Amino acid sequence: MNAISTPAPTRKRIVLAEPRGFCAGVRRAIGMVERALEIHGAPVYVRKQIIHNQYVVNGLARRGAVFVDSEEDVPEGAVCVFSAHGVSPEVRAKSAARRLDVIDATCPLVSKVHQEAKRFAATGHTILLIGHARHEEVEGTVGEAPERIIVVETVDDARALELEDGASVSYLTQTTLSLDETREITEELVRRFPRITGPGTDDICYASQNRQNAVKALAARSQLVLVVGSDNSSNSVRMVEVAIRHGARSHLVDDVSKLDESWLSDVDSVGVTAGASAPEILVEELVARLGELGYGRIDTLTTVTEDIVFTLPGSLSAP
Repeated sequence: MNAISTPAPTRKRIVLAEPRGFCAGVRRAIGMVERALEIHGAPVYVRKQIIHNQYVVNGLARRGAVFVDSEEDVPEGAVCVFSAHGVSPEVRAKSAARRLDVIDATCPLVSKVHQEAKRFAATGHTILLIGHARHEEVEGTVGEAPERIIVVETVDDARALELEDGASVSYLTQTTLSLDETREITEELVRRFPRITGPGTDDICYASQNRQNAVKALAARSQLVLVVGSDNSSNSVRMVEVAIRHGARSHLVDDVSKLDESWLSDVDSVGVTAGASAPEILVEELVARLGELGYGRIDTLTTVTEDIVFTLPGSLSAP
């Protein structure tokens, strides 16, 4: 992969966010599929998209990964990788019944939320899960205690909740949400249920937090913010929303082919970043195209340095 170089000075500029792109959980999940292909050979089945990025999925498919919607689509006894977004106990049970050789690529930070849900459910709490009901991560978490979990998507949902008097109440959050939006919902839940219990530490993952903070800084320095990511990537969509909230125009671009050059009209400064599931090659291609369009100066805006690494499980470690 070629490094992004800085052309000659020009009035039009790109402000490149750092950090951007792949997080530790995404790198681990992709690495697990790659290593499974090395060990077992093709095909290796993957339940759902391993991460929410079509470029990555297509690349793994060319190497022999087969992406399926359900564990029931996997031949009995075959290798099956669970995606980074996690699965419910029901999915695990069905996989065991089909004697699948399961490789669990659930992000450790998502697994943390699952453990918290089980802990709260075991003590009889009603669990308010802040998140998007149809997102795979939320579906997996709800599956840990479906009779005790209520999904709360908006502040209005929080206001409309009706719980039994004296109920023990806890809340958890999807890991890829907007910090600001989640804070508003949490504040409303605390107002409604003053004795509510939250997670021991923030559920929103470090990468989502860092990328959103970087977007806020980009929005202050750029007229337009372009976020590289797929439209089914929750954290990427949230980054666009954050940029708009903080005064910049912003668009999600799956790859350089989705760049609408009309967006650049009267724009001298373009902020560029990428969601946690977007590979750096897509950023490089976008920056190269912007350079062709006259944005010859590149400034890097670093808001934090990331050093978190999630290692592969021992069963997949290189000999």
